[in-house]
This record gives sequence, structure tokens and C-alpha cells, in this order.
Amino acid sequence: MSERPNRRPSSPSRRSGWLRPPGPAATPPSATPGPAPADRASVIDSAVYRDGRRVATPTTLADTFRLLREQPDGMAWIGLHRPTESELHSLAAEFDLHPLSIEDALEAHQRPKLERYGDTLFVVLRAARYLDALEEVDFGELHIFVGPDFLITVRHGAAPDLTTVRRRMEETPDLLSLGPEAVLYAILDAVVDGYAPVVAGVQTDMDEIETEVFRGDPEVSRRIYELSREMVEFQRATRPLVGMLHGLMAGFAKYGTDEELQRYLRDVADHVTHTSERVDGFRQALTEILTVNATLVSQQQNAEMRALAEAGFEQNEEIKKISSWAAILFAPTLVGTIYGMNFETMPELHWAAGYPFAILLMAVVCTSLYVIFKKRDWL
Repeated sequence: MSERPNRRPSSPSRRSGWLRPPGPAATPPSATPGPAPADRASVIDSAVYRDGRRVATPTTLADTFRLLREQPDGMAWIGLHRPTESELHSLAAEFDLHPLSIEDALEAHQRPKLERYGDTLFVVLRAARYLDALEEVDFGELHIFVGPDFLITVRHGAAPDLTTVRRRMEETPDLLSLGPEAVLYAILDAVVDGYAPVVAGVQTDMDEIETEVFRGDPEVSRRIYELSREMVEFQRATRPLVGMLHGLMAGFAKYGTDEELQRYLRDVADHVTHTSERVDGFRQALTEILTVNATLVSQQQNAEMRALAEAGFEQNEEIKKISSWAAILFAPTLVGTIYGMNFETMPELHWAAGYPFAILLMAVVCTSLYVIFKKRDWL
């Protein structure tokens, strides 16, 4: 795509790493593809800056394109939230954005990455925020297009809040005058700073989980699993960011990055490295806690099984005693029952020694049974 009409290269004072190289002669305005009307629900804020100060606040993308063409050494900062396909294609036509980057911005669900398409840099970030009420981590996705005189943010999700970043940059025009590169670093700093409350919230959850584990809470396993999944997502958001920032720092000399921005980015890199190490530590700690919880649950189950076995043994001993005494008492009952029957033909009924014999028989049977059960430890 040819250069946009009435657009001059960025001022050398910006020391931008993405200065647009001289191209062919500008085409007339009629040859430039017209952008689609902007959806106000998608355009969060759109502004044109010059020398670090806002000079225009257009209401549509078309007005932004027009005003940027009219501003020598101007910079456009366009903030979008879940834009439509037509909006992204109008941006691609105006700023010569690569189709692959537009496809990524439409589909979202990308891992953090940094890619360069000609003089445009495409950055994907994963922001995070901690929801105290739900005690969980919510992740958002941010796509950033950085060119010589424009910066476009496409946000998917609630995080990060770029309104604060824009306000802070507008309050420091000297920093904003360094161009889109400075805005990119400010956004990186905001995303990384947003990880700190998440780390603090996760640390609190970890402390609570440890207490629940040793207290024997049956629901703690589910909480460990859910937090482990969140840490996997957190790790996917922070680990690639370390390499991305080191890649940007490696290009300081090549692209003539301003010294102040170099210090800025080094500080951001230090913070994200620290956060990445904390997240790795959380994952390792959760793995260990899960192992400890499994061990404690196993020990508790073994103790319960042992208690059940002991209770069963004691119950069995009681059953033995009851059964033994029942058998001993059953013997005289059986003899008495037989001789208590009213039959004339029973010879023992008229025997003089019948009564003593019956009593003796009962005593012998009972004594014999008692001795037998005693030897078998039933009594």
C-alpha cells in the first residue's frame, strides 16, 4: 500500500524504532480506501496528539484518519474494545496492517507474542486482575499495533484499564512526545503492574489453602485444582512476556531507542521477571500442597479404616461371648424342654433318679460347653 496522503514521517526527535521508510509518491485522497463508520460501542477513545499534547478528539475512525493526515508530526492513539470486522479492515486499509495480525485481533485467544510486519509492530499481551468477591483470576487480552505515527489497542476482556494509562501519559507530555514507542512501553508497564494485585491475591489464597489442607477441609482439593488451572494461565501470560521484553531491549541500539525509554523498559522487564518467578513458585507450591493433601487424605482414610476394623473386631468379640452364653444356656433349656413334655410313654418320668439325672446332665453339658468356649477365647 502506498503512503497515505498528506502524511509526513515522524519527527526525528521521537527517536522511534519504527520510523516509516521513504516510500513512493503519495496518492490522491480519492485513491485511499474509505474507512467504515466507527461503532461508538467499540471505540473507547480516539485522539490525535502533537508534541505530546492532544490536539483533536475525533468521534469516528474516519475523522481520526482525516485529522491525522492534516497534522504534521502527529500521532493517533485509537483505543478499541471488541471491534467489528469492518472497523479492523478499515484500520488495516488506512495504516497498511498485515492481514495475519488483523486475523489474530479478530479471533483473539492468542498467546503473548511480538511480531514485526514491515514498519509496524504487532504485540499481544495477556492482562490479569484478581476478583476478590469470587477469589479467582480474570484474564483479558490486548492486541497492540504500533506504527511510526499511530498506536491502536484492541482489547478483549475487562482488563487492562487503558484509560488510566492514557491519562497518565497525557499528564506527562514530554514522555508522550517520544511517540508510539513510549505509549507501548507505558501499556506494558500497566499490564505488568496489574499482575501485582493478582500475585497478592493468589498468595492469600495459598495461605488459606494451606490452612484448609491441615484442617482436613474436604473441599480443598477442588480449590487447589482451580487455582492450579489459573496459575497455568498466569504462567502463559507472563513467561512469553519475559522473552518479548528482552527482544525489545536487544533492538535498542538498532532502532535508536530513547535512553529514557530504555530505562523504562528495563524496569518493566525486571518486574515481569519477578512476577514470572513468583508464578512458577506458585505452581510448584500448589503441586506440593496437592501431594501433601493427598497424603493427609490417605492417612485419614487409613485411620478411618483402622477404626472401623477395630470396631468390627470388638463387635465380633462381643458376638462370640453372646453366642457362647446363648449356647450354654440353650443346653439346660433343651433338656428341660424335653422332660417337660406330657407324654405317658417317656420312661424317665417314673424313674426315681430321673430328676437328679436331668440336673446332672444339664450341669455336665453346660460345663463342657463353657470349657470348650474358654479354650477358644470366646469367653
